[in-house]
Amino acid sequence: MDQMIEYKGWIVAGAFLLFFVWERLKPVVLGEERVGRRVLKNLSFWPLNIVLSLLIVLPVTLYATQISLWERPSLLILDIILLDLFIFWWHQAVHRVPFLWRFHEIHHLDEHLDATSAIRFHFGEVFFSTFVRAFVIIVFAIPFYSVLVFEILVMVCSVFHHSNIKLPSWFERLLSKIIVTPSLHWVHHHALRQDTDSNYGTIFSFWDRLFYTKSSTHRTVTLKIGVEKKNDTGFLKLLVKPFL
Repeated sequence: MDQMIEYKGWIVAGAFLLFFVWERLKPVVLGEERVGRRVLKNLSFWPLNIVLSLLIVLPVTLYATQISLWERPSLLILDIILLDLFIFWWHQAVHRVPFLWRFHEIHHLDEHLDATSAIRFHFGEVFFSTFVRAFVIIVFAIPFYSVLVFEILVMVCSVFHHSNIKLPSWFERLLSKIIVTPSLHWVHHHALRQDTDSNYGTIFSFWDRLFYTKSSTHRTVTLKIGVEKKNDTGFLKLLVKPFL
C-alpha cells in the first residue's frame, strides 16, 4: 500500500510535468498575460490539498474500505466506471447546489487553462467530496486498490483535459469519443453559464452524451474562459471567498 501511494505521487507529478512542458512548447492558445503570477497562484493550492489528503482524504478513504457493507474482490474496470459515474454526478451537484458552488467556483474563476488549472481546487471542495465518496465506497464495497488506481487516472486525466496542448484535430476527435479531451473540457470552462453547466465528465466522455449534458459549443482559440460576469482575484482572497 505504501508503495502504491508513493507510485501515485510520482505518476501524477510526472504527468503534470509532461503536460506543463508540452503546452509551453506547443500551445493551442497563445499570448497569456502575467503567466508567472497565475501559475504560482494555481500551484499554491497544491501543498494545501496535499496536507488535506494526508490528514483526511487518505485516512477517511482507507477507513471506508474497511467498513464496507459487504465484501467482494476487486473488479478494477467496473470500480473505475462506478467511481467515474459518481464523480460525474458530484460534479453536477457542485454546480447546482449554491453552497457547494461557492467552493467549486474558485476552480472556474481561472481565466486561462493549462496543467496548473487541474490542481486549482479549494480545500473545502476536496473536504466535502471525500466524505460523499466514502459513502459510495462503503455502499458498493470498493476496495482501496481500486480507489487508488482511480485517483491516479482522475489526476492524470484532469491535467490532460485542462492542459493547453495542441493535438491533431482528427486524433482529438477520435479520442473524445471515449475520454474527456481539452476540446471538450475547455467548453465547460467557457465564461457562459449555459456551457459552464455542461460537459461534466472527468475520465469518460460518454456520460454527458448518455445523460444529455453535452454542450453543442465547439472550442475556439477565442473562447472566453472563467465565470460569467466575474473576475479572478488573488490567492488569499480565493481562499476566503467561499466563506464570505
